[in-house]
Formats: sequence, structure tokens, C-alpha cells
Amino acid sequence: MGGENPYIEQTEAPLPTKAYTIRFTADGQDLKTIQVDPNALPERGDGRPGSLLRLAHAAGVEIDHACGGVCACSTCHVVLNAKGYDSANEASEDEEDMIDLAPGVKGTSRLACQCVPDGSSDLVVDIPSWNRNAVQEGD
Repeated sequence: MGGENPYIEQTEAPLPTKAYTIRFTADGQDLKTIQVDPNALPERGDGRPGSLLRLAHAAGVEIDHACGGVCACSTCHVVLNAKGYDSANEASEDEEDMIDLAPGVKGTSRLACQCVPDGSSDLVVDIPSWNRNAVQEGD
């Protein structure tokens, strides 16, 4: 699916200018750590350019996203560590409205499809257990 949602107002989301690290976790267990190169951001994928969703999927980390990454649901809800939270773009009112619909919301909750880190800090991103697809295909 992917693309943009014409019914929401997009906030500014500056892309990173320097390399940074994202550590994806689930229930306190490390899933994968990636190094983000601002000169090699994934050009295609669901979510905004440079978003946690697009970066995760490019690295093989699955985050459910029923709406195709256009801020029309809350299935890609993730929780950022407090330190890295300030390196992300500001959440729009539309994103905050969608986050309100997610279970287990915390003060640093974001939608992975809308959250674009600027590279000023490394991040730890926790994917809530209810968000992870229990069925994996292949291999």
C-alpha cells in the first residue's frame, strides 16, 4: 500500500544528516541493531521517508502496519527510549489521535510510520508484544 494520507496534515520531518544507531527490542530482548547511514536511506517502502517503519522493514525487522504506513491506524505503535525521543520529528495531532487508540501507550509512544529520527541521538525502539506478528513465513 504506502503513499500519503491526503486527509491528514503532515508535520515537518527533517531527514538525518549524520549516522546513528537504532536498537530494536521486544519485551526487553534485543531483536536487531542497525546503523543508519543518512546517505543510504531506503527509498521505497511504507511510512514516511526516513521513518522507523521504513528503516525497520529494510533491515528485516517486522512491524505490523495495517494501513500501509499512512497514519490511518495504530498498529505500528512503538515505544522510544526517553533519550532518543527528542531526536524524532514532532508528532502531528493526527498521529497523536491514532496513538490514543493503541493499547499500552506510554509517554514516548509513536507510530513507526510517522516517526522520523534526525540522527542527533541513538535510539532504542521497543516493539510491543501485541504488535508483533506471531506467524512468520519462509525460511
